[in-house]
Amino acid sequence: MKTRLQVLSEEERARVHEESLDVLQHTGVRVETPLGRQILKDAGALVDEVSGVVHFPKKLVEQSLELAPKNFSLGARRPGADLRMNGGGSTLCLDGAGTMALDRESGERRPATYDDWRNITRIADALDEIGIYWSQVSPSDAGDTLTDELDYMCSVHQNFSKHVQDTISSPESAPWLKEVLQVIFGSEEDIREKHPMSYLLCPISPLFIDRKYTETYLALEGLKMPAAVMPMPLMGATAPATMISTIVQGNCEILSMLCLLQAHEPGVPVIYAPVLAVMDPRNGRLRSASMETAIMGAAATEMARYYGLPAQSTPGGSDAHISDVQCAYEGGAMTLPTALAWPDIVVGPGLLDGSMVSCLEELLIDVEVFRFARQGHRGVVTDEEKWLTDTIKEVGPGGNYLSQPSTRTSVHSGEWFLSDL
Repeated sequence: MKTRLQVLSEEERARVHEESLDVLQHTGVRVETPLGRQILKDAGALVDEVSGVVHFPKKLVEQSLELAPKNFSLGARRPGADLRMNGGGSTLCLDGAGTMALDRESGERRPATYDDWRNITRIADALDEIGIYWSQVSPSDAGDTLTDELDYMCSVHQNFSKHVQDTISSPESAPWLKEVLQVIFGSEEDIREKHPMSYLLCPISPLFIDRKYTETYLALEGLKMPAAVMPMPLMGATAPATMISTIVQGNCEILSMLCLLQAHEPGVPVIYAPVLAVMDPRNGRLRSASMETAIMGAAATEMARYYGLPAQSTPGGSDAHISDVQCAYEGGAMTLPTALAWPDIVVGPGLLDGSMVSCLEELLIDVEVFRFARQGHRGVVTDEEKWLTDTIKEVGPGGNYLSQPSTRTSVHSGEWFLSDL
């Protein structure tokens, strides 16, 4: 039997949904994009054009949930690296958007460079447990023109052969991204079928859908590109000061974006991907090493399963500045609850100090923690050949099992987790 971690009861999951429907209908969400407001208005939402607040009827939310596919694959350039969502597996996704790097030779903390980005991306591509790319660092020596962005789009696929999850900067970049994907993967029909890239959409907490990045995604119409909807409510700052209320607000933000996406392109795949984070009440900053974040990450997976949607969860990480003992115990403790809930995607390896500093050694350690968690999720296998009652009888009182064929077989069949690190 597999190990199962449960945070919310069935009744509590249902109440999160009902409370979310109430907030969406009566409080609403501010939608900054006029295009998005018009799409939602045409779908039946109530729009206040003065305030930009959109109110979502219960019927619209439930119809949108029905339209969202429950089973699909995230494609990859590498044969055999496609990821089946809601297929029972789990993979790691690089943590993203760090600004600094720990130099692997000097140990110096410095602004991240393109070379850092390339090294991280290539190592992640070589680690089987990491199935999804994010840009782990923003290189300080990168340009910000359209030409630079096009070069980046190409470099990602040159250095990473598995699934890519990313964004682009503006609607003007959308035709270029389409062109890059068509060069690599074929026609628009091929891209719609394979889903080689998913798009990260981050509603702003509390209850706010931005214009720029939302309209950029809408400009990719026709590709049916999966969208990972990732609000980042910070408990006590941009979300209420309890875990359950933060879960409700994050759920509202996901459901509002899901309604917009389904109204715009019915049947587009959506990944339930909130980062339910925690403020450090002593200084107001993000607190990465937070058991509350890890538990809410597990709850997010349960809410995704409640809706039948693929789950992408973030367990938090370490507040340590270097890869040390503190980093090890924080990373292990934060990862286990979220990973044992077994989302399709676990975000997180490779960053320190509140997800700001990239460290190659930490990337390997975080992957190793995930391997432990995967073995924990495997649980106790009770297939008939595992019981070995006949072996117990054969060895009898006072014997040992070292010479038994079943011992050798079990060692090589995964009954033990044997680290290669």
